[in-house]
Amino acid sequence: MEPKEFFIPFSGLKLGKHEFEYEIENTFFESFGYQEFNGADIKVTAVLNKMNNMMELELASKGNVNVDCDLTGEAFDQPLTSNLKVVIKFGETYDDENDEILILPYGEHQFNIGQYVYEMLVLAVPQKRVHPGVLDGSLQSEVLDKLEELQPKAIKESSENTDPRWDDLKKLLTDK
Repeated sequence: MEPKEFFIPFSGLKLGKHEFEYEIENTFFESFGYQEFNGADIKVTAVLNKMNNMMELELASKGNVNVDCDLTGEAFDQPLTSNLKVVIKFGETYDDENDEILILPYGEHQFNIGQYVYEMLVLAVPQKRVHPGVLDGSLQSEVLDKLEELQPKAIKESSENTDPRWDDLKKLLTDK
């Protein structure tokens, strides 16, 4: 079920560009059954360019979603920016199979951009979600401490336990 506020009634619009703004919160994603985010605060701008026989829709977003770090489980705000362009044409039947072209039946007077907004935002989130504190070393976490503790220690080469078959080959490397 797509939220009603994402319907754009284009039939009453003059030719040219028209801008629509949306505030996206976590309830938007939940309406699509998507439960991956702890929270969301995203601004989406939709610019519809209405022409005589077609329209162009440009979506742009900026904001963040609160997600759990894949390594530590710590929640953090993941910055998000994304863009999407869709060409809207008219035809005999509704067709949204192509990601970049939407075909609306003749006589249609509005369309819903909710699905496009949803897909654009979900695809903008990185596959691997890593807390910025993990990357710069500033995050203090029991999980990180445990991971470091369990890391394999570097194997020290000892010359006592060498394989005699390799000793002659090693000499060749050092006898240059």
